[in-house]
Amino acid sequence: MKRIMLITGHYGSGKTEFSINRIIDLKKQYKKTAILDMDIANPYFRSRERQQLLEEMGISVYFNSFGYDITEDLPAISASMKAPLENKEYVTIVDAGGNDSGAMILNQFKKYFTAEECEQLCVINANRPETDNLHGALEHTVRIQAETGIRIDGLINNTHMLRETEPTDIMKGYYLCKEISKQLEIPIVFNVCHESLTEALKDAVRAEHIHDMTIYPIKLYMRPTWLDR
Repeated sequence: MKRIMLITGHYGSGKTEFSINRIIDLKKQYKKTAILDMDIANPYFRSRERQQLLEEMGISVYFNSFGYDITEDLPAISASMKAPLENKEYVTIVDAGGNDSGAMILNQFKKYFTAEECEQLCVINANRPETDNLHGALEHTVRIQAETGIRIDGLINNTHMLRETEPTDIMKGYYLCKEISKQLEIPIVFNVCHESLTEALKDAVRAEHIHDMTIYPIKLYMRPTWLDR
């Protein structure tokens, strides 16, 4: 893992949910952590919406130039975001906007995203219409890499169907990501599942005789009712 982690992917792929879970986990290991919300396109499910929760945990949260009030949706990125990127004591996650157009905003800070300090991870949800097949997922991944000019270092399988998610959905995403991995020579680093599905997913993995699948259990901070029964 490198000090700065860029999280990119398709709209609705679950970038923000993963980003929040990841920075909370990293806070258990590192004293100084920050999350940068660079999504200026999507008005829903942004990491800034959990600012109070994260800051109570000691995680610094950065978003637009104006603050968390009536101006929060204006397309402006705060210059203060440079602070954790410049300070090498910080481990930082950058929650980028969706698709290649959303990832384009990263270019403003590209000088900080060096190969020595930064890695880019692309989130894939195989149940999204635009990324539910190899051709679409490949095209999407290549466009993000081209727009940012930063190599994608890893894939995150975050295939879900909201409250209807089953282990079969996650397995479907795993096999799609395996094909992307072969084509682009990019490893799969995480296979995300809600914590309540962990044991069932492990059973499915054993049944398929898979030995290289890293399961990453998460809580739901953005949509806590997804798996309510």
